[in-house]
Amino acid sequence: MGSKRFPMVPRTLWRHRASRNGEPWVFSCVSSGSMGKSRRMDTMDVNKGIAAILVAGIAFFLTGLIGDNLVRERPPEKTALNIQGAPAAATSAAPKPEALPPIAPLLAAADPAAGEALAKKLCVACHTFNAGGKAGVGPNLYGVLGASHGHMEGFSYTTGLKGKEGPWTYEELNEWLHKPSAYVPGTRMAFAGINNDKQRADVIVYLRSLSPNPEPLPSAEAAQQPAAAKP
Repeated sequence: MGSKRFPMVPRTLWRHRASRNGEPWVFSCVSSGSMGKSRRMDTMDVNKGIAAILVAGIAFFLTGLIGDNLVRERPPEKTALNIQGAPAAATSAAPKPEALPPIAPLLAAADPAAGEALAKKLCVACHTFNAGGKAGVGPNLYGVLGASHGHMEGFSYTTGLKGKEGPWTYEELNEWLHKPSAYVPGTRMAFAGINNDKQRADVIVYLRSLSPNPEPLPSAEAAQQPAAAKP
């Protein structure tokens, strides 16, 4: 008899699993044909994933290249905002501050005790007020009313203050106490000034009292004349 050819069947792999907990041995079979097919499918999936990544990268590169060629920066032919030069009037000097009203009408009713309290509060850190007192940051102020602007010998006054002609009058002290930096530009005195007219009058009559021979107050006619001239 001739040899018979049996149909080819996938080889079967027998595996056994050890018994656990007294169970009998169990044999399982896995077809070698199904294993090969599974491996081929896994390889195809990997190849498909790699191809998808490559295609996405190429598409991204080509998109950027085409976009750069289509869109190009062009400098504007004209500026978006036309800023013209400031008018000549804006560069002119700032207007001078208005002159202070005369202090003379307030001196007759001024309170030297209130002026002393305010002076000790605002000025004592830099000045002394007693006769023969030493200079601090600023000069001694005893006898300042009626004296020259650089009245204390040996004190280093600002050049602008020493250049002021004439003595310290009531009106000069009024301007100085209102705003020292405006009265003497470049002064080293950091004091901002006293804005209240009555408080300045109180301080001035207190400084007037710091003398063995105080300066006379303005006459009633001189005090009333500027007040009557005001609207």
